[in-house]
Parts: sequence; C-alpha cells; structure tokens
Amino acid sequence: MKQLLVCLFTLLFISGCATKSQQDYDTNYDFTQLQRFDQLAASESNDRLSAGRIEQAILEEVLAKGFVLDTNNPQFHVTYGFKVEDKPKDSSMSIGVGTGTWGSGGGVSVGTSVGVPLGSDNVKVQTIQIDVIDTETNRLVWRGTDKFNFDAGGEQKAADTRKTVAKILAQFPPNKGN
Repeated sequence: MKQLLVCLFTLLFISGCATKSQQDYDTNYDFTQLQRFDQLAASESNDRLSAGRIEQAILEEVLAKGFVLDTNNPQFHVTYGFKVEDKPKDSSMSIGVGTGTWGSGGGVSVGTSVGVPLGSDNVKVQTIQIDVIDTETNRLVWRGTDKFNFDAGGEQKAADTRKTVAKILAQFPPNKGN
C-alpha cells in the first residue's frame, strides 16, 4: 500500500511538470487532401540563428510526415513565428514521500525542501508558433504553439528547438477525433 501511494504521488508530480503543445484548426477543412507544401520564412527576425534552427526543424518534420516540398505548386504553406521572453523562475519547492524500516518497526515519512534560486531571478522562454495556410484561399487552417525554457544557446538550445517543433507538428494534420 505504501509503495502504491509513493508511485501515485510520483506520477502525479511528473505529469504536472509536462507541457502539451496547443493547436487550433479549421474543423471544416479537409486535411486528408494535402500532399505538397512550401515553407515560408518568418517575417522580420533579429535572431537569424534561432530562425534558421526553427526553419530546418519544420522542414525535417513535415518531410518526415510524408509531405512533398513543392515550391512551384504547393497546396499549403508552412510558416512560423517565435519570441523570447524573460519569465520569473518558478519556486523550487518539492515534496518527497518515503518508506523504510528500522529494526522491527517500519514507517512512512514526508519531507519538503525549498530551493533558493541563485543568480538571475528570470529564465528565458522561447515560444514557437507554426501556421499552416491553404494556398488556394490564403486562409489559416491550422496553428500549433509550444515553448521551452533555456539558459544558454548552443547545442542544448538547438536540441530543445528541434524537440519543441516536433511536439508541435506531432499534432499536424489534426486527428479530428481528439
């Protein structure tokens, strides 16, 4: 029983930390007819490094879904936008539950810890928004958004960018049953 409580508490804690990409789409649009796409660059961007990472990740993900890049006769455009914001760091309070035995007795303990943030009180958050536009009507038919925290650039930010784009595009084309 004690181990079951520990497992349930751990699962609740982990699921509370996970984020889910958001999507919105035209519920009357027939996504099954889409085969060919074109990629549009973001409008103005002062961060060409991040823009290049996002563009490459989008291209790889859409191609992996079986769509064909066709700049001459696309059925849909894929474009994106992104922003970086400073957000206050979350408090670092955690709760732990444990069991154990000592001698012939057993027990359950509950403990807490509070972390004191060192350094900056803010964390950088990059939000990525991906749009799918029907080329015939020039109408937005699908949008997905997600974000990730980063403290530095380099390979870790590049990996987090790819992972975030993959999470967003995992919902495209939409499964209308969900």
